[in-house]
Amino acid sequence: MLIFGERLKDLRVNKNITQPVMAKLLNCTKQHYQRFEYGKIDIPCSKLVALADYFDVSLDYLVGRSDDPKRY
Repeated sequence: MLIFGERLKDLRVNKNITQPVMAKLLNCTKQHYQRFEYGKIDIPCSKLVALADYFDVSLDYLVGRSDDPKRY
């Protein structure tokens, strides 16, 4: 899930959002959120959907199955 972590970080940085803010959005600790970005742990499906909605990108883009961020 390395691509996921990279894309998640890029989306967060491009929106100028801090890791603590993202952790609050996902209802987890900052350390737990960091593990998502670093690819250390898998993220639950419900949190993937929340992130895709928040950043207005497709799930396929977020997890690296597509290079097209548009939602269909």
